[in-house]
Amino acid sequence: MALGVGIVGLPNVGKSTLFNALTRAQNAEAANYPFCTIEPNKATVPLADPRLDALAAIAKPAQIVKATVDFIDIAGLVRGASKGEGLGNKFLANIRETHAILQVVRCFADDDVVHVEGGIDPVRDIEIIETELVLADLQSLEKRLDRVGRQARADKELRKEVEAMEALLRHLDSGQPVRTFPRTEGDALGNTLTELQLITEKPVIYCANVGETELGAPSAQVTRVRDYAAGKGCDLVVISAKMESELAGLSDAERAEFLSSYGLQESGLDQTARMAYHTLGLASYFTAGPKEVRAWTFRRGWAAPKCASVIHTDFERGFIRAEVIAFDDYVRLNGEHGAKAAGLMRVEGKEYLVQDGDVMHFLFNV
Repeated sequence: MALGVGIVGLPNVGKSTLFNALTRAQNAEAANYPFCTIEPNKATVPLADPRLDALAAIAKPAQIVKATVDFIDIAGLVRGASKGEGLGNKFLANIRETHAILQVVRCFADDDVVHVEGGIDPVRDIEIIETELVLADLQSLEKRLDRVGRQARADKELRKEVEAMEALLRHLDSGQPVRTFPRTEGDALGNTLTELQLITEKPVIYCANVGETELGAPSAQVTRVRDYAAGKGCDLVVISAKMESELAGLSDAERAEFLSSYGLQESGLDQTARMAYHTLGLASYFTAGPKEVRAWTFRRGWAAPKCASVIHTDFERGFIRAEVIAFDDYVRLNGEHGAKAAGLMRVEGKEYLVQDGDVMHFLFNV
């Protein structure tokens, strides 16, 4: 399922350092000057999920296959990007192709790393980014409104769409993102949003990048970002990209010991990937057997046949039924045989909405 999370922010806030750590390899150049990232770097990141280990302890498979999240490292944005400043046009085109935004904001002080705005102020930095994205969406919407508005003079069916676009234009003009615009089922904005892929319609996660010593006791800057994110109804993750890049080269045992020394149970990277997965509206169901234990990615709210198509499209076309065991029951009863003996393997049909953590087996006609 090719859904990507764009890593965005001002130059020199730690985006590429975070990206390098996320991929566990130094694939993206990280340098102390603006625009060291020009072409967007893409990587597929495994999702840490302890449920897979619990299933594997029972099924004893030959391999474990994790769910993944795609991250895209995009060039730094500066004031005036919506007017083409810096790499503005390229940046905006790249981010438009993603499905969610991870906005990295700098909360660490380091005299050796220049700040394009002259000093540390994460809320100001967030507002610079969001203003540029709103302005870019305004431009896109104004162009479409001009074109469709002329067509609507001779086509009454388009007038409702024009009215809806005008309302959205006023909303953007007030500085508000598309995602906060009140929507109703069946409204006239469907074609507009599909065609334009407006940037501020995408969900946002804020990522506060702090120094290593600030992980245990968040600074006043982090508190400001946390309050801002809460006011926008967005999630926040706090990481030290520098520390995560150091963790990237360690073994699992060394990483656990390193994290423990900071009083942490999991890395910021694992938190970030999991939060991104959730923000994209994704969940996992599992298959478990001697060949493999695997997490399969689906969109929350999908019915069983659609979820079966993730394995193979033939599974959806020929779907008969699904055998389902809840994760907790599978583990508590030591696998499929125990769950079946206890009457806790359910048979579900085409209308069943798959739940995160379901252990499943699909029956289908070829």
